[in-house]
Parts: sequence; structure tokens; C-alpha cells
Amino acid sequence: MKQIWKRRAVVAGVLVLVAAAVYLNWRYSDSVEDSAKVLGESTLVSSREPVTNAEPVPAEPEKPAENDYFATARLSRKQARDSAISMLQEAEVDENADEATLNEASATLQVLAAYTVAESQIESLVTAKGYADCVAFMGPESISVVVSAPNGLNAADVARIKDIVISETDFKPEQIKIVEAN
Repeated sequence: MKQIWKRRAVVAGVLVLVAAAVYLNWRYSDSVEDSAKVLGESTLVSSREPVTNAEPVPAEPEKPAENDYFATARLSRKQARDSAISMLQEAEVDENADEATLNEASATLQVLAAYTVAESQIESLVTAKGYADCVAFMGPESISVVVSAPNGLNAADVARIKDIVISETDFKPEQIKIVEAN
């Protein structure tokens, strides 16, 4: 009986980690969205702010910082998923785990795998459309897509990216956030 509770605790811990990763992603998206500009019915978030001081503005944005963001975001997402997957796989191979625990761990692993595949496909399709870089964050209720667009995003860009997300997932347009990274 102790082993059953131990397994359930492991599965619950993994689910808490996954939920925490989704929550942090959501909070990050909301903090960026606070300074957003909205185009039509689509959500567009831009980190560009009007210059209100007399300091000179660099002629060209620094590319390394942008590239660091995307690399860091992908690495953080991968580490959180790898940790969750590792714990779920341990629960699956435990001889003392009951069938409900095994089924729950297996279902969660399948969901995480589906998220990973869909995020990768979305990122590839968005960059194939000519955008500099892209990273997608899927959760159970929504998806956020952070895009680097050298000339900025307009309503047509947002619609194009939403079409890609809709074609690769079951999300509705109101569940999709498009965030412009600069």
C-alpha cells in the first residue's frame, strides 16, 4: 500500500512540475503582454517602447541578445520537460506501481511528447515563412508563440502565424498568443 502512495506522489510531483512550467510560461507571456499593442482581434505583444528620453538609440538591434533569448527559452523548456519525463518514466518502470498510476504516467508522457512535436513543427513552419526565429510554448489551455520579425509584426503576420498554430493543434484563435520579440 505504501508503494502505491509513493508512486502516486511521484506522478503528482511530476504534474506539479509540468503545471509550474506552464504557469511560469503564462506569467512571462502576461508580463510581456502588458506592454503590448493589439492589432484587430489578434493579440500582438511587442517589447518595443517609444523613446521618451534623449539617449541615442542604436541604429540596429543587438542580434546576440535576441538569439540568446530563443536559445535560453528552448533550453529552459527542454530542461523542464526532461525532468518531468524522467520522473514519469521512473514511475512507469516501477514494479510496485498500480495500474492507475501506470496509466496516468503513460498518458502524461504522451501529452508531453505531443506538445514537443507540435511546438517543433510550429517553430519550423513559422521560420519557413521568413521570420528570423520563433519559439512556441504549449500548455493545456493555450499556446504562446514568440516570434522575431526584423520588420515587426502586422495583422497579416499575426493571422499567418495563427493559421499555422491552428493547423498544427486543436487550439482556437482566442487561445493563441503571438508575442513579438525584440
